[in-house]
Amino acid sequence: MPNAFNFAASPFDCLNAAERQLVRDSVDIGYFREGEAILEPGIEPTHLFVVIKGHVRQFDGEELAGLYGPDDCFDGRALVAGQVGSRFVAAEEVLAYQLARETVNTLILRNATFGALLFADLSKKLSAMVERGQQHELQTLSLARVEQVALRPAPVVDGETDIVAVARLFQAQRSSSVLVRDSRSDPPRLGIFTTTGLQRAILHGTPLHALPVRELASFTLVRVHPRDHLFEAQALMIRHQVHRVVVADGEHIVGLLEELDLLSFLSNHSYLITRRILEADSIAALAEAAGQITRLIGLLHRGGTIVSLIARLVQELNAKLFERAWQLIAPPALVANSCLFVMGSEGRGEQLLKTDQDNGLVLRDGYEGPPDLGAICQRFSEALAAFGYPPCPGGIMLSNPAWRQPASAFSQTARRWLLMPDAESLMALAIFVDAHAVCGDAALLEQVRAAVFSLTTDNDALLARFAAAIDAFENPAGWWNRLFTVGGAEHERLDLKKAGMFPLVHGVRSLALEMRLPQTGTAARIAALAAAGKLPADLATDLVDSLHFFMGLKLKVGLDALELGRSDGRQIDVARLSSLDRDLLKDTLGVVKRFKALLRQRYRLDLL
Repeated sequence: MPNAFNFAASPFDCLNAAERQLVRDSVDIGYFREGEAILEPGIEPTHLFVVIKGHVRQFDGEELAGLYGPDDCFDGRALVAGQVGSRFVAAEEVLAYQLARETVNTLILRNATFGALLFADLSKKLSAMVERGQQHELQTLSLARVEQVALRPAPVVDGETDIVAVARLFQAQRSSSVLVRDSRSDPPRLGIFTTTGLQRAILHGTPLHALPVRELASFTLVRVHPRDHLFEAQALMIRHQVHRVVVADGEHIVGLLEELDLLSFLSNHSYLITRRILEADSIAALAEAAGQITRLIGLLHRGGTIVSLIARLVQELNAKLFERAWQLIAPPALVANSCLFVMGSEGRGEQLLKTDQDNGLVLRDGYEGPPDLGAICQRFSEALAAFGYPPCPGGIMLSNPAWRQPASAFSQTARRWLLMPDAESLMALAIFVDAHAVCGDAALLEQVRAAVFSLTTDNDALLARFAAAIDAFENPAGWWNRLFTVGGAEHERLDLKKAGMFPLVHGVRSLALEMRLPQTGTAARIAALAAAGKLPADLATDLVDSLHFFMGLKLKVGLDALELGRSDGRQIDVARLSSLDRDLLKDTLGVVKRFKALLRQRYRLDLL
């Protein structure tokens, strides 16, 4: 066999040298005329085909189900099943490698990743791809778990123990913290006291030998499970601004995870960004930290960190960035009597690279804001623009008076969105449903959200109109058909948001609104819907996998665009994707197609 076989194409790029030689020794080349059937349903397959030249169409009955071009392979699943389920037809003259079934079976037995990429379902394909990409990064954030770090012991002292005795314990055990059990509380509670509390003890005024440690202990413990990812632990440290978390398995305390130990284990610098944000005393200083967030995202992505964990960390960092910016710009009374919230992908925790601003402000009823409230909000929007977040073209920002209102007035606005729905009000409702508080009194936002939920019960007509937006960006043929047309989408650019992400996210959002779910993240909503029996378990898994694939692909293209000095990374050049990414793109768009069919039936969208 010629040495031209492309071992850089999936799934052959996971083979070792001996396995590649086995392919070279076993492969043949076949030629097929335009219109010739290569495989027919019901027959027993004898080869795996890898296209060299031309295109092959796959039909399920009369429906066009797939298109295979150079470096794509088919039909691995039939080899495993022992029977072909679809019809494969040459769309033009086709040259293809033919790899004997016996050789394929040998490769599957030797290489589990090859087997998963060849014939597994979407979830297993993505898992295999992640595992393959991360084999050289076993100590990265995405794979490491809390139990892998050397935890500090967690000595427990009684709440009546005096500070001098605690200090002696610190010295004897070379520790910086103890857990404090307060038996006088009803019920008993567990807290923590650290060396930073010694300064407060000295300033307390009570002799240290007479000062019980429970007087200065903190009884708000931040806990993680030993199996949690380090990303989760780090995100919690950022959110709660603590330097250690308690590692517990149920009621059993395993130990303490110190920030320094976590950081020594990891290879990123998100803690430095957090520190810069918290210590920033100007908008200019915050702008520098905002730029570091983008660089961190690129570092983590190149290191193999899975996209859902990157998004979680970015959400926490951005929340701290927006919170600190608002604290620098707004007077303390305004901060205390309002709730600053973000919406859209930021609110859902799915934003990676910076996109348009989507934010608002709920004011406490009866609070008289400063006379220059409009100017304050305008400065905040300008600050976010300086951080790299462009102004929202639709004006969905707190600098717009419509998006900064007292809680009662905001609730009335939300009711108008529901009771007098038009295209603009339904868009506003969709954006608001994803709202997530980042600064101030979060109960104010929940008051408005409750007003929205109170009017959605048994309102099938409204929910149907709301859900109908899943087809907002698609013509009757749609991207699904264009992907499977020779010379079609592979020579054009695909708007991934319109073709895949929006219908998936909005479809889940529609079901979440119907169920009045408190979750704002799409993956969390899917889990809640599946638990309530509103989504089949297999579809729920595929939807989460598809969401994360879309996010990862969008991030990859966006980072490439930034390196080339372009601002728009939404458009995907399908022809430039790897064969694996093209295969996964087809699979994930197929999941979206199946989900939309479920929604059309659920809300009877064909009747609108």
